[in-house]
Amino acid sequence: MQSRLRVQGHPIQPMLVTFPFGLFVSATVFDLTDVLGGPAFLGEVGYWTSVAALFAAALAAVAGMIDLWDVPGGRTRRTAVTFNLVNVAMAALFLVACLVRADAPQRGANVVLLLTEIVALGVGAVGVRLGARLVRRFDAGRRAEATTFDALGGVSGSTVDLARFRP
Repeated sequence: MQSRLRVQGHPIQPMLVTFPFGLFVSATVFDLTDVLGGPAFLGEVGYWTSVAALFAAALAAVAGMIDLWDVPGGRTRRTAVTFNLVNVAMAALFLVACLVRADAPQRGANVVLLLTEIVALGVGAVGVRLGARLVRRFDAGRRAEATTFDALGGVSGSTVDLARFRP
């Protein structure tokens, strides 16, 4: 399968998925620090980090839906659909947490919202596992395992005579 959205031969969607997940983890860490008694501004930083992650998740979801058109039917398609639905579920849980905090004066987190974010990250971990399975399935046979120099993109088909470089 070739993704429709590519940059220099690499699919965009797997790259885009890393941004929201990393931002959601960061937001949860900020909120955890806020709940444990850290500076109050960390709750607001966690809120705005979640908002940025939601925008990144929307971009990744659009790219995922475009790529879904080219996924062959059967088990692979079910895995791809499940992967996209799991990522949407994670984003939806964070969206609920953001909407609850939107009207608060300092947008700080509380224990219930922090637990919601932790559950969302657990859901996201399932998505990471499904995404890794999809990448392995689509890249199987297309590239060598990176255990030799040639597999890492070395000069293929040529050798270097080291005797020429001895003094």
